[in-house]
Amino acid sequence: MNMQFKNLAIRSGLFMMTVMTLAACGNTDKNKQNNVESKSTATEEVTAMEAPEASGISFKDESGKIVSLPSLKGKVVFINFWATWCPPCIHEMPSINQLKQSFKGNEDIVFLMVDVDNKIAQSTAFMKENKYDLPVYVPASDIPSDYLGGAIPTTVVLDKKGEMVGRMEGGRDYTDPRIMDALNELIEADQ
Repeated sequence: MNMQFKNLAIRSGLFMMTVMTLAACGNTDKNKQNNVESKSTATEEVTAMEAPEASGISFKDESGKIVSLPSLKGKVVFINFWATWCPPCIHEMPSINQLKQSFKGNEDIVFLMVDVDNKIAQSTAFMKENKYDLPVYVPASDIPSDYLGGAIPTTVVLDKKGEMVGRMEGGRDYTDPRIMDALNELIEADQ
């Protein structure tokens, strides 16, 4: 049991190091190009923190079905907070779609694209128009600032125990193989 905890701690640490490395190695040309847009909507930051109690956090899909974070324990959860008017959000969407496609058929990971404007019809239409296979949700409860601190896009990754192992503010390229490797490590980890 102690060895399993040690392995999980090492894997979580590796995931955070990968995320921090990716944040530090951003494309400077892209950053210069999107400088004005990025400053107004997001910051390039990766934060490791203690996650708040997730029992009250839930989201609603287009059909009205509620998904709570506790119901997803046992799975790795990739949550992206975004809006259709946010240029960095739109810019990273193709890479998130590609990342999700690389896990197609894997029931150990869940992707939640959370429209922070609560305009689910508009955001669902956006996904269909752009041929993205990304499930859209809106908040069905208050979202703690530890999850969404005010900047979008913000991505949060939860491990199988429902604990936050990564929080990234600002747009990124999710096709980086290090991200897929880190997610695979979390998927392969025992609870």
